[in-house]
Amino acid sequence: MTAKTPTGWLLTLEQAAARLSISPRMLQKLHAAGDGPDRTQIGRAVRYTPESLTAWVYAHQRSA
Repeated sequence: MTAKTPTGWLLTLEQAAARLSISPRMLQKLHAAGDGPDRTQIGRAVRYTPESLTAWVYAHQRSA
């Protein structure tokens, strides 16, 4: 029996960047600087979960 996973559960770099309203290049720069949402690497493919994007956004919230 195989486990079922939700469609679209893992996001590509482009999909993650679009959800964050930033460019894919900016997301790459964040990671190069040691920041950015947690990511998973499967072979050469880098993937993000929606939960990691949400957690990263909340961690970077600032009050006015």
